[in-house]
Amino acid sequence: MSITPIQDTYPTFNQRLSNAVHVLRTEATALSCLRRLYETDPVAREGFNSAVEAITRFNRDKGKLVTSEIGKSGYIAKKLVATMNSLKIHVIYLYFTDALHGDLDKVGKHDTILLITFLGKISGLLFFLSYLDQLLFLIVITSHTHASTYKIIKYRPDAILLPAPIHKSETDSFGYSAPTISTTMALVLSDALVIVIYNELYVNVSVVFSYNHPGGALGNAFKGYQKVSDLAIPFTHIPEVRRDSVTGAHILMTGYRSETGWVRLGGDIVVPPRRIKRLRPFDMDEPAMCIEGPMVPSEEWISIPAETDLPQATGWITRMRGTVPGAEIKYGDDAVLVTIVEGEVSGVIEIAELMA
Repeated sequence: MSITPIQDTYPTFNQRLSNAVHVLRTEATALSCLRRLYETDPVAREGFNSAVEAITRFNRDKGKLVTSEIGKSGYIAKKLVATMNSLKIHVIYLYFTDALHGDLDKVGKHDTILLITFLGKISGLLFFLSYLDQLLFLIVITSHTHASTYKIIKYRPDAILLPAPIHKSETDSFGYSAPTISTTMALVLSDALVIVIYNELYVNVSVVFSYNHPGGALGNAFKGYQKVSDLAIPFTHIPEVRRDSVTGAHILMTGYRSETGWVRLGGDIVVPPRRIKRLRPFDMDEPAMCIEGPMVPSEEWISIPAETDLPQATGWITRMRGTVPGAEIKYGDDAVLVTIVEGEVSGVIEIAELMA
């Protein structure tokens, strides 16, 4: 028996798929434009950099991110809160109306405010902002691409602008102004902000993420982290570069491409992720062995049996830090711990990651 193609028996099939592809193509084009904006536009780039610095300035020691919205962008704000909470970043969602009816006391003096609003209606924003401490850092994700076109900047000149424009209005694209392209731009930009913040605050994001998901498959995976060897990077998984003629640029690119983030030079020198991130622009052309800081030779490694329990290992490091002269450096966050199996190095881990 032959099967008749569905396109021939269902007249609306092609129209439906054509409409769907139109939506996908339109939003993909908008995303491409947003990417180019943050690759080239000084306002967008400086705004993003300032936003990250404002949110991370206390390194989670105090203060929180308070996010709110004007209009349908509230769903984006709530999604941002859920994602950030997955990685122990203190953030709350403050309902616009609730803030004006008793919830303003949730905002502390060290907090950062993030508003998400496509059009940025001036009356609603000013009404809300008038009740907040003017010394608080304010970040606004909006369609406006420059301070000169955004009236709120006249009232808060220090506000950090994060442009999330669309290349074509939703009415022109789809025939009506339902929030589609605009919310996609806000969602993607907030994701970019979150990921950059994660990578700056944590050495190993995946471990922190697993720790904050104790239920289900994620929780079961984390329960496996009981020994130091469970966290250590297998030594044989670290990509190796030749010592002769290797430069800082080679180290940086090898670490970037490596799934582990580590690089090694032979069997007696490793370069951990934390130190790779500190390579400076003028280190790129320098011979790697001449760059001060990134290389950790075997004589500086701290050995520990691979089967050591995690609480025992962290307790030992804490005690050593408190009793050994010069422990701030020798057992500091940048130090390299190597796991030993039958007298041989089996894995490596940064002490900062272990102590996290």
